[in-house]
Amino acid sequence: MAPAHRSSARTRAVAAAAALGLAAGTVRARRRLAALPLLDPAGPFDTGLPPLAGWHLITAPGVTADETTLRAAVAHAAHEGLRVVDLIPARLDAESALGLLRLLDPAAHRADRGAPGHGAGHAVLVADEVHRRARLPGRLAEAPPRSAADLLRLLAELKEYAPDATGWAIAPGLAAPPPDPGRHAEELRARGLPPVLLSAGRLAGLALLLKCLYSAPRWGAAAAALYWLQPALVAAPARRLRPAGLARATAARPLRAVSTVLHTLRTPPAKAPGAADAPARRAAYAAELADGIDRFFEPRRIDCPWCSAPDPVVRVRMPDLLQGKPGRFTLEECRRCGHVFQNPRLTPDGLDFYYRDFYEGLGGEGAALILGRMNATYRARAELLRPFTTPRAWLDVGTAAGHFCNAARAVWPTTRFDGLDMGAGVHEAERRGWITAAYQGQFPDLADRLTGRYDTVSMHHYLEHTRDPFAELDAAGKVLAPGGHLLIELPDPEARIARLLGPHWLPWFQPQHQHLMPVGNLKQALVERGFTVLAEQHGAAHQANADFIGAVALTANRLAPDPHAPWATAPATPGRRAARSAVQALALPCYGAAAALDALRTAVARATDGGNAYRLLARKELG
Repeated sequence: MAPAHRSSARTRAVAAAAALGLAAGTVRARRRLAALPLLDPAGPFDTGLPPLAGWHLITAPGVTADETTLRAAVAHAAHEGLRVVDLIPARLDAESALGLLRLLDPAAHRADRGAPGHGAGHAVLVADEVHRRARLPGRLAEAPPRSAADLLRLLAELKEYAPDATGWAIAPGLAAPPPDPGRHAEELRARGLPPVLLSAGRLAGLALLLKCLYSAPRWGAAAAALYWLQPALVAAPARRLRPAGLARATAARPLRAVSTVLHTLRTPPAKAPGAADAPARRAAYAAELADGIDRFFEPRRIDCPWCSAPDPVVRVRMPDLLQGKPGRFTLEECRRCGHVFQNPRLTPDGLDFYYRDFYEGLGGEGAALILGRMNATYRARAELLRPFTTPRAWLDVGTAAGHFCNAARAVWPTTRFDGLDMGAGVHEAERRGWITAAYQGQFPDLADRLTGRYDTVSMHHYLEHTRDPFAELDAAGKVLAPGGHLLIELPDPEARIARLLGPHWLPWFQPQHQHLMPVGNLKQALVERGFTVLAEQHGAAHQANADFIGAVALTANRLAPDPHAPWATAPATPGRRAARSAVQALALPCYGAAAALDALRTAVARATDGGNAYRLLARKELG
């Protein structure tokens, strides 16, 4: 085929794909819109009570609701068993409605305890007990919502406090001001979306439509028409949303899209999290680093901490590729048993230094985002127990903010879930209701007071962080009642991909991971402590994006560390800032290729039962 013909065929294929994608998006939006309940202003209502008895309405500036709407919203929440309801104005503008329906699947998000809390950003109805648990009385008195973005962030938080009792409803009597294009970037950030990247993608999409219209007129015209008419095709026949100025918005959609994109791109970038505390944080790190980092390391040991065999060999060396803090770290491997361990090991003070601002503080938001996207993995872990037991009391050790427990409640709704962790996030999990009781501290130190209380203990990607894995296993044996079950998931140091990627294999996770145990070693340790191994999984425990996407992220961070990090030892010069931006831009296509490789790798891992992690389920015997 001649080059011109091949190019024409490719353009027709792209235009056809664009048309089909827009058609599918339109059908999906209509289906989601149909799933949104419409408040019934006719009642019946109990007019003997105040309209918001037991409830609180939180609104963005300029949003108002009449008494009939409030009573209808409270009645709907009570009928559906909801504790939080996002109220969507029936006159919501078309583009905002389409944006919401791209993110929100009402039926799926209501049932999914781990789904994000997307909303319209106008008004939220909150039950009194959720209002109190989320500590809103004092917070809202001090800082009431100033924009739709504040409402969007608030709903995302409240969904965590009512994970299976958050809903959405269209409120015909809710009056809201028109959208402010100048705040579009802020609202995207509040939804957890990157404004610049999305705006660039939107411009590229419009340019692609023009290209298709010119080079493949039939399919290009179909795609352009679907894009142009999409607001009317979604909203006009629905009789639920009645967007203000729908005809004008539809007619002017391409021009308005370009205008919104330009507004968004002109918006100054948001201040980084913790920017107000940056000088004090930078001074504290500088003072700590002034004493050097040698004090953060213990003397190098000459034998294996697992089997005591002498002369371990170096497996891999690397700097801190996670945060870019100063220091170099060595993982050594035992010649006899294959145990991989950090050598020299960090002291407790060193661990405190390198953990700081990772799971909490500066890194808290990013860590929560990653942990919140693993719902399928959490459910798979919980399902592993189904053939063997029905858990009644479950302790999740290393629970962080309790994301696993929140998801596992959908699998085991009658089970009591408690959590233990070193960080303060365990108390936030308790306030959210994701766990019943929170324990903060070291597991071996708390084991005596928990002796025999639990029939299930889990350690998911926890044991590799500990200084003494044997002490942790002994603590688990003490806390479990006879016949109880211990569920452990760990990175697999025997994974072949670890040697291929070297220091850029994410599960090495230096400097946090202290020990990485081959599965045979862990099984032997469990048997020695009176456990019987019931199940072993490798492919099912594989972490989907920990190999190639992780390698790209670590490499990009190694080539151009964040110059604004408070622990950075070099000033944030324009050259360093430009270098980081350039590396991040060049990494974008690499992430695309890495995602494809990780998808293939995951499929192979599932099929061959050979992934980058493993799970063991063991039972404590009665003797």
